[in-house]
Amino acid sequence: MDETDRTLEQMLAGLTAVRDGNLDTRLPEDAGGLPGKIAAVYNDMAAQLSLVTTEVTRVAQEVGGQGRLGGQARVPPVGGVWRELTDSVNNMADNLTSQVRNISQVATAVARGDLTQKIRVDARGEILELKETINTMVERLSSFAEEVTRVAREVGTEGNLGGQATVHGVSGTWRDLTNNVNSMADNLTNQVRNIAQVTTAVAEGDLTRKIDVDARGEILELKTTINTMVDQLGSFADEVTRVAREVGREGRLGGQAEVADVSGTWRRLTENVNELAGNLTRQVRAIAEVTSAVARGDLTRTVAVEAPGEVGALKDNINSMVKSLRDTTRANEEKDWLKTQLARLSTGIQGRRDLTTVAELIMREVPPLVHAQYGCFFLAQEGPEDRPEHGGPELVAIASYGLPDDPAAGPRRFRVGQSLVGQAAADRRVVVVDELPPGYAPVLTGTGSADPSTLIVLPIVFEGQVLGALELASLRPFAALHRDFLEQFTELLGVNVSSLTANARTDELLGRSQRLTAELSARSRELQARQRELQRSNAELQDKAALLADRNRDIERKNHQIEQARQELEERAQELARASLYKSEFLANMSHELRTPLNSLLILAQLLAQNPEGNLTEKQADYAAVIHSAGSDLLQLINDILDLSKVEAGRMDVHPEPVSVQRVLDYVDVTFRPVAEERGLQFTVSGAPAAGEGLVTDEARLRQVLRNLVSNALKFTKAGGVSLRVQHAAPEEVPDPLRGAGTVLAFRVIDTGIGIAAEQLESVFDAFQQGDSGADRAYGGTGLGLSISREVSKLLGGVLTAESAVGQGSCFTLYLPEHEGRPEARAATLDAAEGEREGAVPGAFDTGPVDDEGLRDRTVLLVDDDTRNVYALAEVLKSAGMLVLTADNGEAGIALLAAHPEVDLVVMDLMMAGLDGYATTRAIRAVPRLAELPVVVVTAKAMPGDRAEALAAGASDYVVKPVTPDRLLTALRTWLAPR
Repeated sequence: MDETDRTLEQMLAGLTAVRDGNLDTRLPEDAGGLPGKIAAVYNDMAAQLSLVTTEVTRVAQEVGGQGRLGGQARVPPVGGVWRELTDSVNNMADNLTSQVRNISQVATAVARGDLTQKIRVDARGEILELKETINTMVERLSSFAEEVTRVAREVGTEGNLGGQATVHGVSGTWRDLTNNVNSMADNLTNQVRNIAQVTTAVAEGDLTRKIDVDARGEILELKTTINTMVDQLGSFADEVTRVAREVGREGRLGGQAEVADVSGTWRRLTENVNELAGNLTRQVRAIAEVTSAVARGDLTRTVAVEAPGEVGALKDNINSMVKSLRDTTRANEEKDWLKTQLARLSTGIQGRRDLTTVAELIMREVPPLVHAQYGCFFLAQEGPEDRPEHGGPELVAIASYGLPDDPAAGPRRFRVGQSLVGQAAADRRVVVVDELPPGYAPVLTGTGSADPSTLIVLPIVFEGQVLGALELASLRPFAALHRDFLEQFTELLGVNVSSLTANARTDELLGRSQRLTAELSARSRELQARQRELQRSNAELQDKAALLADRNRDIERKNHQIEQARQELEERAQELARASLYKSEFLANMSHELRTPLNSLLILAQLLAQNPEGNLTEKQADYAAVIHSAGSDLLQLINDILDLSKVEAGRMDVHPEPVSVQRVLDYVDVTFRPVAEERGLQFTVSGAPAAGEGLVTDEARLRQVLRNLVSNALKFTKAGGVSLRVQHAAPEEVPDPLRGAGTVLAFRVIDTGIGIAAEQLESVFDAFQQGDSGADRAYGGTGLGLSISREVSKLLGGVLTAESAVGQGSCFTLYLPEHEGRPEARAATLDAAEGEREGAVPGAFDTGPVDDEGLRDRTVLLVDDDTRNVYALAEVLKSAGMLVLTADNGEAGIALLAAHPEVDLVVMDLMMAGLDGYATTRAIRAVPRLAELPVVVVTAKAMPGDRAEALAAGASDYVVKPVTPDRLLTALRTWLAPR
């Protein structure tokens, strides 16, 4: 067999396989020439035929077998019969898909009750007949549904009985169905109308009517049931009426309805009525019990009975009322507790001068009070000098409660911003940490330990300055009441810590000044000793000429040492001068800053106490008097501190002049007799005949000393009396410094008070000392009076002594020579500010301002940058009938003078921002029209030289704050001549 025959046989086998439906047979294409080409064409034909067959089979299975419409045969680009076959299959699938889907949509709409849709797809043959049949069925069904729906709506919804369904062009089942609906409507109409008549009668209260229409089945049962219901309803109505009459009209609770032979709803209805009566009985009785308990003051009871509706609302209202009363009572108790504890702690802190003692007191009292088991008090201090890299203030623990630290390890300290303590101080905000981790700040006892759950850090701040911090930890969260207490207490503590810090700083400055003075005296004595040594050396040089050269060299060395000592002494003197200057500036600023608010406080308090309009109660006027008295005491403290600083600086001058002892005694008697009578003490003032006829001294200073002594005697005497006696001192009792000074007067202040221990007699004359450590807490005061009195006595050339016994009283004696006995009298340069200050603290209220012709309708310009003083002074001036213009700085004051030529006088403050009082006064004097305009300075500057400086600037008069209304108006009358 040749190659051609084999090729033909292979082709025959392939064609036979295609005929039999096997498209997998392929011819070998490796033969060359025409047989190879025939094999390739055959293989391509078989592949395309296999692909077309596969796609057609897939579409037929999806549409015919799986019911998945929309399938398409996808064959790569082909032509001829294969393309026509593929397009025909796809067209058939598209037509069948659109027709079936449209029929399905209409059938689905009918199934959902939508009878408005129809089959609109193009169709032919049997599909067209199916389309028309379904559309006709939908139309008939829609018409029938509309009629049946209309009848059902009229009968069932609108209540229009007697309606009939009318459907045209129907037969068979549809006509039978229509007739059945109409028959049902007729029967239902007759039955419902009869039932309606009976139920209407029942609704109108007529229980005699019965249903008599023919009925079958369930309607018959309904008829029987309604007739039975009418009978039972009559019986039930009688019983309910009886129970309602007993409960609602006669007030007899506990009644029950008894209806025999009922069951089901009627039985439940009867039981419901009985339950209603029982519930009402329980509810009313429960409400009555609670209201009775509230009337007896028992706020623990609540209405616990179940009650819906309005009774439930009444129950809720009563319970809310009881809860509100209980909450209000609890809130009042918490407020009372808060005020009581704050007052108790404030009272315990008052009178203490040591910050460590105050911190320990707080740690003993505060943590147990707020149920804290751990506490620490941190005080702001400057960082140690040995650690300059840690500059700025530090918070140092000075007291603690339950802290397990070893005392030998030193106190805890943190810089501001370091740790939560430092962060709270830096932010000036309370820090609270809840859910502390285990092991943080454990609370230790003798038997074990526990971890706190809550930590709170509270900064102690006063006027924006951080003074310390308070840290507390508790096993339980802090209550809101305790949080409020801690926040208010830290505010109060800030004021106390600031006051204690200021007092400590003042003590430190005074101690430093005294140390510098002592060092200067020691250096002076050392220089004198060296000078004496130099004199001895010079004498030896004169006696020993042979050693002249050596002695000269010794002298040069000693001169060099002396020069060094002199330079060192000068440096010490400069340091002392600087310290004195800083102290003077500090005291001047303190005086101004304290006198400025005191001026408005004293003036307004005096005006309120005088109550010129009579619109205050007597108690309110007494409150104003107490405020005025407290302000006066504070001013006296300022004056005492200034006096002490002047004594130490050697700047307190005296003005010796002949003094009438009787006038001094009259002054003491008038000043202190009302005080003694108010306290129920005997008070005597006496002078020996001819005692003090030749007394020459400074009367103002003598009054100051006697005023301090008598005031102290009255303060420390609770029973008995106080006496002032003036007599010539016996020669044997005259103190050593006054022996040989001639006649000596003894001013004795004797009291029957608490007395002073012998070992404390000398310490009472030290600054800020009052003998017993508890005296300052019991009687108050600063402890400056006796210290100032002894120094003033020395300036007057006298001596102040004290004798006392505990529980028997004291005797303070001022020995004063009749003729001023100091070896070197100073120049009589009593500072005018002292005279101003002597009258600055009135002991009693002056009479109210007098509206006289000298001040009425006069215009005054008030220039002051302190709104409180402006208000107070303006009220005084207006009460005198004056017209007041105000300016808060010098520029505004000059502008007002230019705009108001009617101004008759200017009241000027000195310490103002921008253009101060001095510059403003000079600017006013520079205007020719205003050169003679009176300018009265009212200022808190009371240091030596301030008055002279103000007058030199052009002021007409100088008045020191605080000033009384009469003193101010008197000064104005002096410069305002009557028109």
